[in-house]
Amino acid sequence: MTKFGIRRELRATFDEALARLPEALKAEGFGMLTEIDVQGTLKQKLGVDFRRYRILGACNPALAHRALQAELEIGVAMPCNVIVYEGDAGRAVVVAMDPTQTIAAGGSAQLAPLAAEVKARMERALERLG
Repeated sequence: MTKFGIRRELRATFDEALARLPEALKAEGFGMLTEIDVQGTLKQKLGVDFRRYRILGACNPALAHRALQAELEIGVAMPCNVIVYEGDAGRAVVVAMDPTQTIAAGGSAQLAPLAAEVKARMERALERLG
């Protein structure tokens, strides 16, 4: 765990982690909605160099629907962000949002068990990465 999410440092490379992540998330009911190439964006917009870094937006439609039924404005915290970046040793680091620190922090009694379920699914998905 980090202060921002559920963290796994892999033995895999950045490219290997990116290739394996969609299947690991799919096994837990998540699909990939978005992908932001932070390195490319910073180079294009600011002309600066940065490590390989992607922000992926993952969504589990059934869980998202339940969350929206409990709290309509929870959409501001969707999709669940997962980052993949190239660590200093050349190995991939993957961090998934911890909804118990974000979504459940809003205090809704209905969202707390849902956030715990999303967290458990994200943890299992990251475990599948090795």
